[in-house]
Amino acid sequence: MRLRVFKARNATLALAEAREELGEDAVVLATRRTAHGVEITAAVEAAEPEFILPDPAPVPPSAELLRHNMPTELAQRLSATPLERGLGERLSFAPLPDERPIMLVGPPGAGKTLACAKLAARAAMAQREPIVVTADGARAGAVEQLAAFTRLLNLPLAVAAQPEVLRKALARRRPGQPALIDGFGCNPFDLAQAKRLLELIRAADADPVLVLPAGLDAEESAEIARAFHLLGARHLLPTRLDMARRLGGVLAAAAAGLALTEAGTGPQVAHGMTTLTPAWLAERLLQREPTA
Repeated sequence: MRLRVFKARNATLALAEAREELGEDAVVLATRRTAHGVEITAAVEAAEPEFILPDPAPVPPSAELLRHNMPTELAQRLSATPLERGLGERLSFAPLPDERPIMLVGPPGAGKTLACAKLAARAAMAQREPIVVTADGARAGAVEQLAAFTRLLNLPLAVAAQPEVLRKALARRRPGQPALIDGFGCNPFDLAQAKRLLELIRAADADPVLVLPAGLDAEESAEIARAFHLLGARHLLPTRLDMARRLGGVLAAAAAGLALTEAGTGPQVAHGMTTLTPAWLAERLLQREPTA
Protein backbone atom coordinates (compact mmCIF):
# COMPACT_ATOMS: atom_id res chain seq x y z
CA MET A 1 0.00 0.00 0.00
CA ARG A 2 1.21 3.50 -0.87
CA LEU A 3 0.16 6.16 1.65
CA ARG A 4 0.37 9.91 0.99
CA VAL A 5 -0.89 13.11 2.57
CA PHE A 6 -2.24 15.88 0.28
CA LYS A 7 -2.91 19.49 1.28
CA ALA A 8 -4.94 22.03 -0.65
CA ARG A 9 -7.34 24.95 -0.22
CA ASN A 10 -10.35 22.67 -0.37
CA ALA A 11 -11.27 18.99 -0.46
CA THR A 12 -11.88 18.98 -4.23
CA LEU A 13 -8.36 20.17 -5.02
CA ALA A 14 -6.80 17.82 -2.47
CA LEU A 15 -8.68 14.86 -3.92
CA ALA A 16 -7.66 15.85 -7.44
CA GLU A 17 -4.00 15.87 -6.38
CA ALA A 18 -4.43 12.46 -4.78
CA ARG A 19 -6.01 10.98 -7.90
CA GLU A 20 -3.31 12.52 -10.12
CA GLU A 21 -0.53 11.13 -7.92
CA LEU A 22 -1.98 7.75 -6.92
CA GLY A 23 -4.49 7.08 -9.71
CA GLU A 24 -8.24 6.71 -9.84
CA ASP A 25 -8.17 3.78 -7.40
CA ALA A 26 -6.91 5.98 -4.55
CA VAL A 27 -8.93 5.61 -1.37
CA VAL A 28 -9.34 8.50 1.08
CA LEU A 29 -8.54 7.27 4.58
CA ALA A 30 -8.96 10.50 6.51
CA THR A 31 -9.89 14.16 5.97
CA ARG A 32 -9.32 17.09 8.30
CA ARG A 33 -9.40 20.86 8.12
CA THR A 34 -6.22 22.82 8.72
CA ALA A 35 -5.36 26.48 9.11
CA HIS A 36 -4.59 26.61 5.38
CA GLY A 37 -7.42 24.49 3.98
CA VAL A 38 -7.94 20.75 3.90
CA GLU A 39 -5.62 17.77 4.36
CA ILE A 40 -6.52 14.29 3.17
CA THR A 41 -4.70 11.02 3.72
CA ALA A 42 -5.05 8.73 0.71
CA ALA A 43 -3.75 5.29 -0.16
CA VAL A 44 -3.71 2.90 -3.06
CA GLU A 45 -3.14 -0.83 -3.15
CA ALA A 46 -0.73 -2.40 -5.62
CA ALA A 47 -2.61 -3.48 -8.71
CA GLU A 48 -3.32 -7.18 -9.07
CA PRO A 49 -2.61 -8.86 -12.42
CA GLU A 50 -5.72 -9.43 -14.54
CA PHE A 51 -4.54 -12.81 -15.78
CA ILE A 52 -2.66 -15.55 -13.98
CA LEU A 53 0.43 -16.18 -16.03
CA PRO A 54 3.39 -18.34 -15.22
CA ASP A 55 5.32 -16.27 -12.71
CA PRO A 56 9.05 -16.02 -12.91
CA ALA A 57 10.85 -17.39 -9.94
CA PRO A 58 10.76 -14.81 -7.12
CA VAL A 59 13.94 -12.87 -6.70
CA PRO A 60 15.75 -14.30 -3.69
CA PRO A 61 16.44 -11.70 -1.01
CA SER A 62 19.99 -10.45 -0.98
CA ALA A 63 22.27 -11.57 1.82
CA GLU A 64 22.45 -8.03 3.14
CA LEU A 65 18.66 -7.85 3.55
CA LEU A 66 18.32 -11.36 4.96
CA ARG A 67 20.46 -10.47 7.93
CA HIS A 68 18.01 -7.72 8.88
CA ASN A 69 15.26 -10.28 9.61
CA MET A 70 12.63 -8.43 7.62
CA PRO A 71 9.47 -10.09 6.23
CA THR A 72 10.38 -12.37 3.32
CA GLU A 73 7.95 -10.78 0.85
CA LEU A 74 9.25 -7.29 1.56
CA ALA A 75 12.86 -8.46 1.26
CA GLN A 76 12.09 -10.09 -2.09
CA ARG A 77 10.46 -6.97 -3.44
CA LEU A 78 13.32 -4.76 -2.29
CA SER A 79 15.81 -7.15 -3.89
CA ALA A 80 14.07 -6.93 -7.28
CA THR A 81 15.23 -3.33 -7.89
CA PRO A 82 18.10 -1.12 -6.79
CA LEU A 83 17.57 -0.83 -3.05
CA GLU A 84 17.21 2.95 -2.84
CA ARG A 85 14.55 2.93 -5.54
CA GLY A 86 12.75 -0.01 -3.97
CA LEU A 87 12.60 1.69 -0.59
CA GLY A 88 11.14 4.83 -2.16
CA GLU A 89 8.49 2.80 -4.01
CA ARG A 90 7.51 0.40 -1.21
CA LEU A 91 7.65 2.70 1.81
CA SER A 92 6.51 6.25 2.59
CA PHE A 93 8.85 9.01 3.75
CA ALA A 94 7.59 12.34 5.09
CA PRO A 95 8.66 15.16 7.43
CA LEU A 96 7.21 15.31 10.90
CA PRO A 97 3.82 17.05 10.96
CA ASP A 98 4.02 20.63 12.18
CA GLU A 99 0.58 22.23 11.92
CA ARG A 100 -0.88 20.64 15.05
CA PRO A 101 0.73 19.58 18.34
CA ILE A 102 2.83 16.43 18.07
CA MET A 103 2.13 13.67 20.58
CA LEU A 104 4.86 11.05 20.79
CA VAL A 105 3.15 7.71 21.39
CA GLY A 106 4.39 4.17 21.69
CA PRO A 107 4.98 1.24 24.01
CA PRO A 108 6.83 1.67 27.32
CA GLY A 109 10.57 2.19 26.98
CA ALA A 110 10.48 3.14 23.31
CA GLY A 111 12.43 6.38 23.78
CA LYS A 112 9.59 8.89 23.64
CA THR A 113 10.94 11.18 26.36
CA LEU A 114 14.41 11.49 24.81
CA ALA A 115 12.85 12.04 21.38
CA CYS A 116 10.67 14.78 22.88
CA ALA A 117 13.74 16.44 24.41
CA LYS A 118 15.59 16.31 21.08
CA LEU A 119 12.73 17.92 19.19
CA ALA A 120 12.35 20.57 21.90
CA ALA A 121 16.07 21.37 21.74
CA ARG A 122 15.97 21.72 17.97
CA ALA A 123 12.98 24.06 18.12
CA ALA A 124 14.61 26.15 20.85
CA MET A 125 17.89 26.45 18.90
CA ALA A 126 15.86 27.63 15.90
CA GLN A 127 14.35 30.40 18.07
CA ARG A 128 10.95 28.67 17.97
CA GLU A 129 10.27 28.24 21.68
CA PRO A 130 8.05 25.17 21.97
CA ILE A 131 5.38 24.24 24.46
CA VAL A 132 6.51 21.02 26.14
CA VAL A 133 4.01 18.82 27.96
CA THR A 134 4.29 15.42 29.58
CA ALA A 135 1.20 13.25 29.74
CA ASP A 136 3.09 10.50 31.56
CA GLY A 137 2.23 11.15 35.16
CA ALA A 138 2.29 7.52 36.28
CA ARG A 139 5.77 6.21 35.41
CA ALA A 140 8.28 6.73 38.20
CA GLY A 141 10.74 9.45 37.25
CA ALA A 142 9.05 10.28 33.95
CA VAL A 143 8.37 13.93 34.81
CA GLU A 144 11.79 14.41 36.39
CA GLN A 145 13.53 12.99 33.34
CA LEU A 146 11.92 15.42 30.91
CA ALA A 147 12.16 18.28 33.41
CA ALA A 148 15.93 17.84 33.52
CA PHE A 149 16.08 18.48 29.77
CA THR A 150 13.66 21.40 29.76
CA ARG A 151 15.59 23.12 32.58
CA LEU A 152 18.75 22.96 30.46
CA LEU A 153 16.79 24.50 27.58
CA ASN A 154 15.21 27.12 29.87
CA LEU A 155 11.76 25.92 28.87
CA PRO A 156 8.73 25.44 31.13
CA LEU A 157 7.27 21.95 31.41
CA ALA A 158 3.57 21.28 31.89
CA VAL A 159 2.29 18.06 33.42
CA ALA A 160 -1.07 17.05 31.97
CA ALA A 161 -2.07 13.43 32.34
CA GLN A 162 -5.82 14.12 32.02
CA PRO A 163 -7.60 15.26 28.84
CA GLU A 164 -9.03 18.48 30.29
CA VAL A 165 -5.71 19.45 31.87
CA LEU A 166 -3.94 18.78 28.58
CA ARG A 167 -6.44 20.92 26.70
CA LYS A 168 -5.80 23.81 29.09
CA ALA A 169 -2.03 23.40 28.87
CA LEU A 170 -2.20 23.86 25.10
CA ALA A 171 -4.70 26.73 25.18
CA ARG A 172 -1.88 29.28 25.38
CA ARG A 173 -0.23 28.00 22.20
CA ARG A 174 0.36 30.75 19.68
CA PRO A 175 -0.33 30.19 15.96
CA GLY A 176 2.59 28.30 14.47
CA GLN A 177 4.22 27.62 17.83
CA PRO A 178 5.57 24.06 18.15
CA ALA A 179 3.87 21.95 20.80
CA LEU A 180 5.43 18.64 21.89
CA ILE A 181 3.63 16.12 24.09
CA ASP A 182 5.45 13.21 25.67
CA GLY A 183 2.78 10.51 25.77
CA PHE A 184 2.61 7.75 28.35
CA GLY A 185 3.88 4.25 27.58
CA CYS A 186 0.81 2.60 26.10
CA ASN A 187 0.01 -1.02 25.45
CA PRO A 188 -2.22 -0.55 22.38
CA PHE A 189 -3.68 -4.04 22.80
CA ASP A 190 -5.10 -3.11 26.20
CA LEU A 191 -8.53 -1.56 25.60
CA ALA A 192 -8.43 0.73 28.65
CA GLN A 193 -4.97 2.09 27.79
CA ALA A 194 -5.85 2.55 24.14
CA LYS A 195 -9.02 4.42 25.09
CA ARG A 196 -7.12 6.70 27.47
CA LEU A 197 -4.53 7.50 24.81
CA LEU A 198 -7.20 8.27 22.24
CA GLU A 199 -8.90 10.65 24.68
CA LEU A 200 -5.60 12.52 25.17
CA ILE A 201 -4.97 12.70 21.42
CA ARG A 202 -8.41 14.16 20.82
CA ALA A 203 -8.17 16.60 23.72
CA ALA A 204 -4.90 17.95 22.34
CA ASP A 205 -6.06 17.84 18.70
CA ALA A 206 -2.63 16.31 18.15
CA ASP A 207 -0.87 14.36 15.43
CA PRO A 208 0.25 11.13 17.11
CA VAL A 209 3.72 10.00 16.01
CA LEU A 210 4.69 6.42 16.81
CA VAL A 211 8.06 6.06 18.52
CA LEU A 212 9.35 2.52 18.18
CA PRO A 213 12.82 1.17 18.99
CA ALA A 214 14.80 -0.51 16.24
CA GLY A 215 15.87 -4.09 16.75
CA LEU A 216 12.44 -5.55 17.56
CA ASP A 217 11.05 -8.65 15.89
CA ALA A 218 9.55 -7.72 12.52
CA GLU A 219 6.13 -9.29 13.07
CA GLU A 220 5.89 -7.77 16.54
CA SER A 221 6.80 -4.34 15.19
CA ALA A 222 4.23 -4.62 12.40
CA GLU A 223 1.45 -5.57 14.83
CA ILE A 224 2.33 -2.70 17.15
CA ALA A 225 2.41 -0.28 14.21
CA ARG A 226 -1.01 -1.45 12.99
CA ALA A 227 -2.47 -1.02 16.47
CA PHE A 228 -1.21 2.56 16.79
CA HIS A 229 -2.30 3.26 13.21
CA LEU A 230 -5.85 2.51 14.35
CA LEU A 231 -5.36 5.13 17.08
CA GLY A 232 -4.46 7.76 14.49
CA ALA A 233 -0.68 7.46 14.07
CA ARG A 234 0.48 8.11 10.51
CA HIS A 235 4.17 8.79 11.11
CA LEU A 236 6.98 6.64 12.51
CA LEU A 237 10.00 7.85 14.46
CA PRO A 238 12.28 4.86 15.11
CA THR A 239 14.86 5.11 17.89
CA ARG A 240 18.21 3.48 18.68
CA LEU A 241 19.32 3.23 15.08
CA ASP A 242 22.84 3.89 16.29
CA MET A 243 22.76 0.63 18.26
CA ALA A 244 20.52 -1.70 16.25
CA ARG A 245 22.14 -3.97 13.69
CA ARG A 246 18.93 -5.44 12.33
CA LEU A 247 16.35 -3.07 10.92
CA GLY A 248 13.69 -5.51 9.75
CA GLY A 249 11.38 -4.35 12.53
CA VAL A 250 11.61 -0.72 11.41
CA LEU A 251 10.79 -1.57 7.80
CA ALA A 252 7.96 -3.91 8.80
CA ALA A 253 6.42 -1.16 10.95
CA ALA A 254 6.68 1.36 8.12
CA ALA A 255 5.13 -1.13 5.70
CA ALA A 256 2.10 -1.29 8.00
CA GLY A 257 1.09 2.17 6.77
CA LEU A 258 3.33 4.68 8.59
CA ALA A 259 5.57 7.27 6.95
CA LEU A 260 9.21 7.22 8.04
CA THR A 261 10.22 10.65 9.32
CA GLU A 262 13.33 10.96 11.46
CA ALA A 263 15.23 8.57 13.66
CA GLY A 264 17.07 8.64 16.93
CA THR A 265 20.72 8.02 16.03
CA GLY A 266 22.53 8.96 19.22
CA PRO A 267 22.10 9.95 22.85
CA GLN A 268 22.93 13.63 22.27
CA VAL A 269 19.93 15.88 22.79
CA ALA A 270 21.17 18.58 20.44
CA HIS A 271 22.31 16.40 17.52
CA GLY A 272 20.82 12.96 17.99
CA MET A 273 18.24 12.93 15.19
CA THR A 274 18.65 12.01 11.52
CA THR A 275 16.18 12.58 8.69
CA LEU A 276 15.34 9.26 7.06
CA THR A 277 15.52 9.04 3.28
CA PRO A 278 15.64 6.07 0.91
CA ALA A 279 19.31 6.82 0.23
CA TRP A 280 20.31 6.96 3.90
CA LEU A 281 18.35 3.83 4.75
CA ALA A 282 19.75 1.93 1.76
CA GLU A 283 23.29 2.69 2.88
CA ARG A 284 22.50 1.52 6.39
CA LEU A 285 20.82 -1.69 5.22
CA LEU A 286 23.81 -2.50 3.01
CA GLN A 287 26.09 -2.05 6.03
CA ARG A 288 27.94 0.87 4.56
CA GLU A 289 28.61 3.90 6.74
CA PRO A 290 25.55 6.16 6.21
CA THR A 291 26.12 9.79 5.37
CA ALA A 292 24.11 12.46 7.19
